[in-house]
Amino acid sequence: MSEHGTPVHLCCLLRARPGLEEELTAYEDEVLALVPEHGGELLSRVVGDGADGHPHEVQVYRFPDQAAIDGYIADPRRLAMTEERDRVVGRAPSCSP
Repeated sequence: MSEHGTPVHLCCLLRARPGLEEELTAYEDEVLALVPEHGGELLSRVVGDGADGHPHEVQVYRFPDQAAIDGYIADPRRLAMTEERDRVVGRAPSCSP
């Protein structure tokens, strides 16, 4: 966890439920639009086919601090999409600093 004012970099690996790859990408399009409103920046987003157990998407973010990440995670618009996330994400996303 970072101190206030220390940027935090995250990498997320996302796996779609079988047959819902396009829906996962659509969901991510919506939630990623919220990142800049919380001071974050999407540095990289790679979409693959998810074959052979590889992630469907790999995303790298930078947030100014932990408080910005917490604000993004708790954003009511993002929380309102929890059911859709649970429907399209095959396994819990793997994110690391």
